[in-house]
Amino acid sequence: MLNPDKFSGLETQIEGDLLFDKLHRTIYATDASVYRELPLAVAYPKKKEDVQTLILFAKAHKTSLIPRSGGTSIAGQCVGKGIVVDVSRYMNNILEVDTKNKTVCVEPGVIRDELNRYIKPHNLFFSPNTSTSNRCTIGGMVGNNSSGTTSIKYGVTRDKVLEIEAILSNGNTVVFKALSPKELEAKIIQKNLEGTIYKTLVETLSKKNVITEIEARYPKPQIHRRNTGYALDSLLEMEPLQKDSNKPFNLCKFLSGSEGTLVFITKIKLQLDDLPPPHRVTVCAHFDSVADCCASVKMITERHDLYACEMMDKVILDCTKNNKVQTRNRSFVKGDPKAILMLELRSDDKNDLENQKNDLLKTIESQNLSYENALLYGGDVNKAEELRKAGLGLLGNMKGDRKGVACIEDTAVALEDFSEYISRFEKIMEKHQQKSVFFAHAGAGELHLRPLLNLKKQEDVALFREITTEVAELVRSFNGSMSGEHGDGRVRSEFLEMMVGKTVYNAFKNIKKTFDPSNIFNSGKIVNVPPMDEDLRYQPDRREPRIKTLMDFSDTLGILRAVEQCNGSGDCRKTHLSQGMMCPSYQATKNEKDTTRARANALREFLTHSPKYNKFDHKELKDVLDLCVACKACKGECPSNVDITALKTEFLYQYKKANGYSLQDKVFAFNHSINKMVAKFPKANVFLKNKHTASLAKRILKIAPSRTLPTVKKFNIRDVCKTSSKTKGKVLLFLDEFSTYTDSDIVKDAFDLLLGLGYDVDYFMGDSGRGMLSVGYLKHAKQLAEKNCDIVSQEKWKDLPILGIEPSAILSFRDEYLRLVQDKKRANQVKERAFLIEEFLSKDMARGVIEKEAFHSEKKDIKIHIHCHQKSLSNQKVTFDILNFPKNYSATLMNTGCCGMAGGFGYHKEHYQTSIGIANLSLFPKIKNASLDTIIVANGTSCRQQICDGTERTALHPVSILRQALV
Repeated sequence: MLNPDKFSGLETQIEGDLLFDKLHRTIYATDASVYRELPLAVAYPKKKEDVQTLILFAKAHKTSLIPRSGGTSIAGQCVGKGIVVDVSRYMNNILEVDTKNKTVCVEPGVIRDELNRYIKPHNLFFSPNTSTSNRCTIGGMVGNNSSGTTSIKYGVTRDKVLEIEAILSNGNTVVFKALSPKELEAKIIQKNLEGTIYKTLVETLSKKNVITEIEARYPKPQIHRRNTGYALDSLLEMEPLQKDSNKPFNLCKFLSGSEGTLVFITKIKLQLDDLPPPHRVTVCAHFDSVADCCASVKMITERHDLYACEMMDKVILDCTKNNKVQTRNRSFVKGDPKAILMLELRSDDKNDLENQKNDLLKTIESQNLSYENALLYGGDVNKAEELRKAGLGLLGNMKGDRKGVACIEDTAVALEDFSEYISRFEKIMEKHQQKSVFFAHAGAGELHLRPLLNLKKQEDVALFREITTEVAELVRSFNGSMSGEHGDGRVRSEFLEMMVGKTVYNAFKNIKKTFDPSNIFNSGKIVNVPPMDEDLRYQPDRREPRIKTLMDFSDTLGILRAVEQCNGSGDCRKTHLSQGMMCPSYQATKNEKDTTRARANALREFLTHSPKYNKFDHKELKDVLDLCVACKACKGECPSNVDITALKTEFLYQYKKANGYSLQDKVFAFNHSINKMVAKFPKANVFLKNKHTASLAKRILKIAPSRTLPTVKKFNIRDVCKTSSKTKGKVLLFLDEFSTYTDSDIVKDAFDLLLGLGYDVDYFMGDSGRGMLSVGYLKHAKQLAEKNCDIVSQEKWKDLPILGIEPSAILSFRDEYLRLVQDKKRANQVKERAFLIEEFLSKDMARGVIEKEAFHSEKKDIKIHIHCHQKSLSNQKVTFDILNFPKNYSATLMNTGCCGMAGGFGYHKEHYQTSIGIANLSLFPKIKNASLDTIIVANGTSCRQQICDGTERTALHPVSILRQALV
């Protein structure tokens, strides 16, 4: 390892950031592949001069640079033992849009979907569309020559790259672009590295044996997804040796797919396309076998002008059943198909679209292979697309150590070879007693085929190599591409010589040496690679660490396997501009450390390798989990269901068991008892309201000075508890620690509303344990969970629905209690009875138990912000529905993500800026833009506090709105 003093010197030479601590090296040791290599350091350059400095440093110290942005590479392109250079944090600017020529210039860290959002007003888009499009960047797409669902219509990334500004291995900046034959000749005679590069490439392409081998061994021309080493075939197509050729010679096509091994890209000019036609329909053909599905593709693609042709198999579809978000997206699935083919049509004219659809259905039906052909329009098409995009990530959801392993998942063959290829592939799988996962860009002849292996076992590591080798030989026999769109990386580069032959492979090595004589750029990819079964994420046949936890992680076979569910797909890196709210702190900081992935990586590393008895007792784990706001978005939005909130809760208990609890921890954990005592002396609120005494309290408790301290209200249940004369049924209202003392007005509104609607209301007052969970008082929280389950399971209440006012409190019954309560049967029975009050009311409104006439018809405009736990564990629609139920009430959901307050998190002095930063992404701007006549609704007590402190607006609970509306 390099001397840290050398890095300290480098740190002062760049404008960006340089980190070489253990935590950052750990979280950048993996990408979305099966590999793990600890880098020397992590750099975040701010400008190309920083990149130049890093290149010269790497050259001087004989180390390498690993270019990285989204880190979603499946083949291991983003791991290495050198310096990881992450361009996503700062080098992410859209520089210039030329609407006349339909081009755009961007820095490499620009996210694909955000680029398209930016240029959409110009009716333009960048067409390559990967499943990771909401977090992958243009630089990574160029590096891998990405494709996606649209390639059958629009082509791949290589087809769209017009110019590349890059830094060469000597630190010089060059621009690669289309050259006329005369301009190419001028480049070749240059006496510098750029001239040598052009000269070497042209000389390589002048060799007959190289040309012969390219024509014989490269993928068939009709396979447009073709990342096979360096794209010499793309240069041959430009006819650089023919003097009468008028074709421009553009090295951008060659550099696309080179995986950062030849130059360091700092700017990219792209060709854009007109937005696709607005009207679309997707036909989802259901099949009883993968073979039937594959057999249908060729005829369909030949006869119809498709915009997408995608396949998912039963394994993928079954994974979607266990993911909360994707369960809602799979409503179109009928029966139990072994495969579904998704066929998209588009048109500017609705009538034309209907004709296209009918013609497509005739073709499908004439084949007599599918048993159901579901039709999707509008928003339902988007849902199906999200289901497909989540596919590979969902494989991480498979319980246990056997996973769908990425090694042969990127093969592409010509469509005429498709069915035979699948048949022969399945024979390889049967030989090894393997069940494969089929996930395909079927219209492009590309199949994401994953064997199910346990790479913790040496015998399966051997299979990993054996299966990959045999499939490589099979692909070679069809003149297919071993790497269609995911690249060669660590996992497939070893097989390139087999695919292209020794002559071409030697040409690859010579080209790499010409571009990069000191082996600076992404060493160990494409050429001179280590074996594909070295540097794996797990040590084969290791002694599995045993980690005792207080919470029950048996649903994932233990806490370590819960952490290992993260496959690195990086869904947690999407920004606030994308749908969903995972991960709020990352959205505010743009720091990889604050992603779900980084937290899982760090936990996996320390829980696996720590020599300590208490493997949680590491400051690095405290640092990486510090900004987790426990929003639970990962529980619902992460395809692998990596529940960082539960993992952080257990960590806090284990860590503080070793390091102690602070005064602040104790106050937040036992706020219920404190508030109960303060409520007996209401004059104590003067202390909290007085500027000087409140300031003193904040200093003592390390609370942010700008925060308003909540006051405690005297609460008398006799003031609100009345008897209803109507008989709509009996409910049990849970008066939690927040509602009882700081939001007692809402408790009164809840009683009045339920009684006014005709329900018989019983209640119990208690502490949900939410405060304890948030600071690691797990033993106390466990006792409370047991106690609360005992209370609500009493004979007199055992069949009553339990209604909660505060989402974070009542939803603990449906989440944490399942991990804390010993009697699982009873815990699950309680879970089934626990409802947000909005869920209960919405259900009874829908079935006519509650009538519209119960509410007056005064006109009201309402904007709703929903608590994170409701978004993750319930749904937003219930609140939307009840507030639109009264006549003339117009309520809309604000797409506001997380409020950033997160209970005690937003009060902490050290977290205040992050808390406000999260709110400023979406919540505050939307509220500040709302009319003063608009009613702001937020059902979370923390959310209401954040809104008050940040916008000086008062937000109301939904029950207060409905209480006001009662006739």
